[in-house]
Amino acid sequence: MIIELTSHDFEALLKGIAPRHLRLVQDSAIAPPEVLAMLNRLAADIGAEFSPSAWMIVEDDEIVGLCSVLKVPQDGRMHIGYGVAPTRQSRGCTTRAIGQLLAWARNDSRVALVSAETGVDNIASQRVLKRNGFIRIGERIDAEDGPLICWEAMTV
Repeated sequence: MIIELTSHDFEALLKGIAPRHLRLVQDSAIAPPEVLAMLNRLAADIGAEFSPSAWMIVEDDEIVGLCSVLKVPQDGRMHIGYGVAPTRQSRGCTTRAIGQLLAWARNDSRVALVSAETGVDNIASQRVLKRNGFIRIGERIDAEDGPLICWEAMTV
């Protein structure tokens, strides 16, 4: 399930504390501290214009990953990124979470299309998007991440 991330939730995660009534993954981190700090800043910046802008991916009351809007949506286009703790991958939780995010987006008139990108070698993430109806629309090279596949899913 996905649960909206608040600034208080981010503060707790940055301190290594599980927010609300949830638990943290004990055997691997959902994200390194510098990534959590960057996502917190990003969520605050985007949240000033578009909310919600970040979610926790939760399975059995355990925070297993995060999903975020990566830039302020324009013209109904919402671009997302997501990640799950390494020890919780290949269990279907990311597929379920992205499905729930798409269901939310289909009920939000501000969102007509959701886009995402995957590394060309990240087959598991590509499967997550395909299972949720995303269509491969092209490729691009990112200076930091290298070759990426671009994906889109309509919500209207």
